[in-house]
Amino acid sequence: MNILFTGATGFIGSHFIRQFPQHDYTVLTRSPQRAARLLPGNIKFIASLSELESLDGFDAVINLCGEPIVDKRWSPKQKDIICQSRWQPTSELVDLFGRSEQPPATFISGSAIGFYGDTGDRKTSEDNAPLSQDFAYTVCDQWEQRARRAADKTRLVILRTGVVLGRDGGALKKMLPPFKWGVGGRVGSGQQYMSWIHIEDMVEAIHYLLNSPEASGVFNLTAPDAVQNDTFTNALANAMHTKPRLPVPETLLRLMLGESADLLLNSQRIYPKRLLAAGYKFHFPDVNGALADVLAS
Repeated sequence: MNILFTGATGFIGSHFIRQFPQHDYTVLTRSPQRAARLLPGNIKFIASLSELESLDGFDAVINLCGEPIVDKRWSPKQKDIICQSRWQPTSELVDLFGRSEQPPATFISGSAIGFYGDTGDRKTSEDNAPLSQDFAYTVCDQWEQRARRAADKTRLVILRTGVVLGRDGGALKKMLPPFKWGVGGRVGSGQQYMSWIHIEDMVEAIHYLLNSPEASGVFNLTAPDAVQNDTFTNALANAMHTKPRLPVPETLLRLMLGESADLLLNSQRIYPKRLLAAGYKFHFPDVNGALADVLAS
């Protein structure tokens, strides 16, 4: 396939391209030289979507662009960067779909399980409405609404992604140092649910949906078995041949991170009902096996 890819230099995007080098990629990036070092193969780079008059000639668009949501404290300026880094390119892509005589058959666009808010211990699928309308919900909702404007031009797939587990990026990369130093422990009460997915399942599921013409709409990209934070902490400690040590109290976490601490303290028990119904088979449905594989690789 000839694929236009935004966010290809990120954790998920770079894994996808390395996993599936058989496709032809055009990658949107602010730094083509850096992207060329990160990504394998003969890839075409563009610095702006304004370089394209339409999307004619592309078979698919994968849109995973976005400033990392957890890297910095959520100041008003940072919130705006997080939002616009997702909303603006998505709106530009929708405009390009509208200007295309033969638009790509598939538009895969990112989102996150932050859409659902704090779900407590309720198993939550794509059928469930959000339970709160906090900042994470706003980011995801507006991102999705913009993508939906292309639904009359193409097959739209929206990915609501959980915590992606991989050694070289994502949330796990930030979790590992405290456990290596022997001080890692649960976060807050440890009773909040974490919805996770192995990086291999993440990219394989995207590719599966890319090649499933009947699949459209919202898909939760999480493993079927969400676990509570203390269960995850024990599994991570076991995989690293250590023991969980110092818990991080909620008050300390909120002092350090402010509002963005919600991402770690809210409970999200998300279930990939539609992905399973579409026939996808998880390689790593169990958190112990997933962490053992990630840390062995």
